[in-house]
Amino acid sequence: MPEYDQPEPGVVEITGELQIAPDLVVVPNRHLDLVPNIGVIGGTHSVLVVETGMGPRNAEKVLKFAAGYANGRRLYLTTTHFHPEHAFGAQVFAGEATYVANRAQADDLAAKGASYLEMFRGLGEWVARQLEGVTLVAPDLIFDGSYDLDLGGRVVHLRPTGRGHTKGDQVVTVPDAGVMFTGDLVETGQFAIFPWFPPYDTDVTGVGWIAVMQRLIGDSPLVVVPGHGDVGGPRLLADVRDYLAELRDETWRRRDAGMSEQAIAAEVRAVMIQRHPDWAQPEWVERGVGCLYCEHAA
Repeated sequence: MPEYDQPEPGVVEITGELQIAPDLVVVPNRHLDLVPNIGVIGGTHSVLVVETGMGPRNAEKVLKFAAGYANGRRLYLTTTHFHPEHAFGAQVFAGEATYVANRAQADDLAAKGASYLEMFRGLGEWVARQLEGVTLVAPDLIFDGSYDLDLGGRVVHLRPTGRGHTKGDQVVTVPDAGVMFTGDLVETGQFAIFPWFPPYDTDVTGVGWIAVMQRLIGDSPLVVVPGHGDVGGPRLLADVRDYLAELRDETWRRRDAGMSEQAIAAEVRAVMIQRHPDWAQPEWVERGVGCLYCEHAA
């Protein structure tokens, strides 16, 4: 994991929100580390917030904006997965919004939330500051399968994808607007984040992630809101699928040739940086190699 020292990461600024469809805005992450894109989706009687920001101080900003945007409409909250910048502000919404999430994500939070809180606090002083006072809270409504949330004249689909970036990934789609929120299944302008931390967390699967992306491509969204980075079109889904396939092929070809995992990681990192010179956070390439190395059929 990288350490984050300067500039201060994890700080949500409610500025320059993007209206990407009627009564649907995104608060962009402004390319800041550990800040997610945050969605606010409205219907006639309710508003859904997607992601909390990292820790109570950020979540308070998100809730204040969402409550003003809702202007008396009922509030719901959902998160795309359990990681700290996406879900570790949910306590602020208690009593103000109904927190809805899929069962696999809730299980992730219960099983690994405390260890991720401790791990992220060790990433740097600024990160630890954003996580001060975090209390992990379970969703109010946990569902199996998919869930259709009626906001009034607009139904939003909450759909688990199966294992990819995490065991509990969930996409949020707004069919009438053609919008899909992917969480960290998709990033723009950076290498895919592989939370591969053996022996503590090995739930990420590169092979499964590729299959997830192929299914999401089949949904044909018009607008894709990634976990981090710029909002874009459906090409973002194909870009991630293609990169993951590249990473798999380059890793497995070298493993078939008898190279060590360490040597493969060094070579593949250099190859990927050469192919994607403008992408950020190349340290995630090695994590991806580690994951795919272990997924290679023995």
